[in-house]
Amino acid sequence: MPTDGPMRLDVAEGLKWLRARLRTRAGRTLVGIDGVDGSGKSTFADDVAQMVAECGSKVIRISLRKYLNPQSVRYAQGRTSPRGFYEDSYDYEKFHDEVLEPLGREGSGRYRTAAYDLAVEAAVRSPWMVAPDDAVVIIDGLFLHRKEFATSHSKKVWDYSVWLEVPFEEAYRRLHDREGFSPDPRDASNARYYEGQLLYLQDCRPDEKADLVIENSHPHSPVDDL
Repeated sequence: MPTDGPMRLDVAEGLKWLRARLRTRAGRTLVGIDGVDGSGKSTFADDVAQMVAECGSKVIRISLRKYLNPQSVRYAQGRTSPRGFYEDSYDYEKFHDEVLEPLGREGSGRYRTAAYDLAVEAAVRSPWMVAPDDAVVIIDGLFLHRKEFATSHSKKVWDYSVWLEVPFEEAYRRLHDREGFSPDPRDASNARYYEGQLLYLQDCRPDEKADLVIENSHPHSPVDDL
């Protein structure tokens, strides 16, 4: 893993940078795709997965959003609490036990992909699966450079981590188009999420801990064109 600070690239060059490194890696490899809500994490992670598969490697795709805490925990600090959103959204212990530890280089390879279904607000138990020893594991989610995952640029669970850099104004425009959120990040209805993410940026500095920072504000070429 690089140790001399993050690379800053556009999407096309960032995908090429990852492809070059993932082609030559040995053993299971953990890749974390981080960014604010609306930054394009799942789309970018899918692009990386497609690219890796086309290179002939086995790919496992997992999203942290499948490891939410139940409402009783998520809203323990109040339904509008930004700190509650930042601190209480995800079950990091279960995510570590069912995903990160087994899929690490020394892990058993026996993993799950989901523990919670937001659509029905209920716990789920996805089936146990066994990962190949050489799989590339691509995980997207909010807050992937918290202390649970990274204490510095060189000390983290990720073999490679990515921060998608998108201004809040553009991210909330996308959220408005996709989910009907107010396009103004500073609108009172967005306070829990916007201010919670500001806490994350201030506390964790993901753009400094990531291996790769990608400017993702604009459309980019399909993977096939790289």
